[in-house]
Amino acid sequence: MDNYLSFFSGKRLLVTGDTGFKGAWLCLCLKDLGADVVGFALPPEHPHDLYPVIGLEKLIHHVEGDIRDEAPLRRVFDQFQPEVLFHLAAQALVRRSYREPKLTFDTNVGGSVNVLEAVRATPSVRAVVYVTSDKCYQNREWVWGYRENDELGGRDPYSASKAAAEMVMTGYWQSFLADRPGLGVASVRSGNVLGGGDWAEDRLVPDIIRDLRAQRPVILRHPEGTRPWQHVLEPLSGYLLLAARLSESPKEFSGAWNFGPSGEGLRSVRHLAEKIIAGWGTGTIRVESQADAPHEAGMLHLNCDKARRLLGWRPRWNFARTVAETVHWYKAHHQGTPPLELCRSQIRDYMESDYD
Repeated sequence: MDNYLSFFSGKRLLVTGDTGFKGAWLCLCLKDLGADVVGFALPPEHPHDLYPVIGLEKLIHHVEGDIRDEAPLRRVFDQFQPEVLFHLAAQALVRRSYREPKLTFDTNVGGSVNVLEAVRATPSVRAVVYVTSDKCYQNREWVWGYRENDELGGRDPYSASKAAAEMVMTGYWQSFLADRPGLGVASVRSGNVLGGGDWAEDRLVPDIIRDLRAQRPVILRHPEGTRPWQHVLEPLSGYLLLAARLSESPKEFSGAWNFGPSGEGLRSVRHLAEKIIAGWGTGTIRVESQADAPHEAGMLHLNCDKARRLLGWRPRWNFARTVAETVHWYKAHHQGTPPLELCRSQIRDYMESDYD
């Protein structure tokens, strides 16, 4: 186990968005590291989401609430007095942002303002890891990766909301938080994550798994789109490392950070679908392009040199291992293995892995 992970034992940690896919994985990691974890989020959208199926509500403290509502959020900060905040709560789906743009901006921008207001009012907070998205960059379809100082922007409401959330954080940092002794604040932008327990609508891997389980053809809308694919534990390991470093040297590690796969993880949607089908053992692909479909970026890639050089972070699992672990989780769950057992096994394997 990496030495920095001992930092979390006994710490009071607040995770917004704990009922989401990435938030549930993060909370389980933190709980098993000995942290005192409280989560704040809306209820899980489906009974088969990761949060309920691993029984996370029995492992951590959970407060049901909406980050758009400032009062209950502030009460959690006041009552729990967290030392570290991981802000993950968001409307995280691109296609949904076209259907519900106001909800997306209210949550991702207004909700983040509420979170930062609570941080301002809570002296116990020493480190903030503020999660946005790789889609916060103004996408120019470059073949090289976006760096942390590249232009922000977004064509779709989701991407624009995440770029705006980054600007909100910068404004709060420079206006209110940078001069507070002992406080570090960092935004994090990760690649497209894969992993067991994701059942979100209009997200590639859950859609593929649903089709395979139902013995239907896998439908691809945009097969040549290229993304930086990584296992969910990869960016989470970066978030944990960054939180520990922020607590030690807050001003040195504040700012923006990318956590993405190496270049070999940059693959097309079709290639990923083919590898998942191969791992599942059966399935076919059918392309159904839609003339009136919302715009989707063709090429997206992150440059993670900053995290490698200054944090010493780099991915552990290559693309093949990422796909294999993801398919294994879904197949084993489908065959009756308890999801909590699967998650803990993969967390242990990841932490003990050498770098691929």
